[in-house]
Amino acid sequence: MEYTKLGNSDLTVSRICMGCMGFGGATKGQHSWTLDEEHSREIIKRGLELGVNFYDTAIAYQSGTSEQYLGRAVGDFAKRDEVVIATKFLPRTDEDIANGITGQKHIERMIDKSLSNLGMDYVDLYVYHMWDYKTPIYDIMEGLNNVVKAGKARYIGISNCFAWQVAKANGIAEMEGFEKFVSVQGHYNLIFREEEREMVPFCQEENIALTPYSALASGRLAKHQGEKSKRLEEDAYAKFKYDATKEQDEIIISRVAELAKNRNVSMTEISLAWLLTKVTSPVVGATKLHHIEGAAKAIGIKLTADEIAYLEEMYVPHKLAGVMAQNTLGLKK
Repeated sequence: MEYTKLGNSDLTVSRICMGCMGFGGATKGQHSWTLDEEHSREIIKRGLELGVNFYDTAIAYQSGTSEQYLGRAVGDFAKRDEVVIATKFLPRTDEDIANGITGQKHIERMIDKSLSNLGMDYVDLYVYHMWDYKTPIYDIMEGLNNVVKAGKARYIGISNCFAWQVAKANGIAEMEGFEKFVSVQGHYNLIFREEEREMVPFCQEENIALTPYSALASGRLAKHQGEKSKRLEEDAYAKFKYDATKEQDEIIISRVAELAKNRNVSMTEISLAWLLTKVTSPVVGATKLHHIEGAAKAIGIKLTADEIAYLEEMYVPHKLAGVMAQNTLGLKK
């Protein structure tokens, strides 16, 4: 495993981050394909054995059971100060707003619930899961600053946002002496490269870590044509993100398969080796042992400039999909 600093923080993270959205009670949330605790623990333990020290979860994942499974596994298999734990919080609900719960109070309640789920005193990275147009960004940044001052989080990050939003938030933080975002978790992979327009160069300029999710496009960049999985068949949200561009994406996926065959490695290794040339630490979900093993092997794959160009050549612009498509709903028309 290779390690690096997480942006402008002093956190040392593995170049692979284990995404924990696939862990949690299958009857507890939006996904039917998630793993029970026994199998989640096996994969977390294997990740630790492979040198993965960076784990990403969220209070939204299967009603907090992902956090619970991760916390118990880390408590049993690792020393707390040797792992980097990231979790994310949801926006205020309409009920919260009606009841006068401020952005600051909401964040305090969210972190306390996550820490209870995890069985931990602090998280290393607390992430603003999605932009909340109903809550002033000043309140969000002050609330996050309060969390860091209270010792409940070491650093803060943001997910599902535009570059101008990070710039605005960090600008407010700089003026007020608040904590600034040290990482961005966006939607970025070989078949969805819209982050390259502004976010990638912005983060490179500001030394903000890129820790993208959907690194393998919900398994599409890891499977040969015709291969099936429970997630591919049942993940309706992933289908919403990728089915509309399936025909053009398959051209790139076929090139991943071709390079994997030529190098006698997995498609996972090729897809992640490409992404590792662009970002700090991709968030890679794993629901089988070979998923995290393949991700770890990708660290050793060094693509040539010609191979990178071959993989990138056929990409065409995509419309925003998933949470990022919803981000625009709050903008004034």
